[in-house]
Amino acid sequence: MNSLLYIIAVILIIGWALGVFVYSLTGLIHVLLVIAIISVILGLIRRPTAI
Repeated sequence: MNSLLYIIAVILIIGWALGVFVYSLTGLIHVLLVIAIISVILGLIRRPTAI
C-alpha cells in the first residue's frame, strides 16, 4: 500500500510540475507571437515598393 501511495504522489508532483511549466510557457508563446507580428508589420512598412 505504501508503494501505491508513493506512485500516486510522484504522478501528482509530475503533473503539477508540467502544469506550472505549460502555464508559464503559454505567456512566453504569446509574447513571441506579438514580437513576430510586429516584425512582420515593420518588414512590410520598410519594404521598398517596386511598381
